Amino acid sequence: MIHVGLTHYLVVAAVLFAVGLGCALVRRHAIAVLIGVELMLNAAGLNLVAFSRFGTGTLDGQLFTLFLIVLAAAEAAVVLALVLAVHRRTRVADMDHLDTLGG
Repeated sequence: MIHVGLTHYLVVAAVLFAVGLGCALVRRHAIAVLIGVELMLNAAGLNLVAFSRFGTGTLDGQLFTLFLIVLAAAEAAVVLALVLAVHRRTRVADMDHLDTLGG
């Protein structure tokens, strides 16, 4: 039987963060960058929960992660609204072609 410890959670969070960082840096489409940022936020939440579970045993990490989820949802809503507004105005979602805010 395999015992899942703190190291396993940290490795999964590191891989999740690396995939998110790669997605945010390599992709040029605005939605793909947003997905990368969301993956990095989820990795941070996983770290908070894992350290809380294996460290103090209190619910502090879970509470911070709940706050992080709410923050990520608000961030996603704002960014998606901005991307939609820019796309309606310029018909471009590629971030390399957006050099000014005015379109």
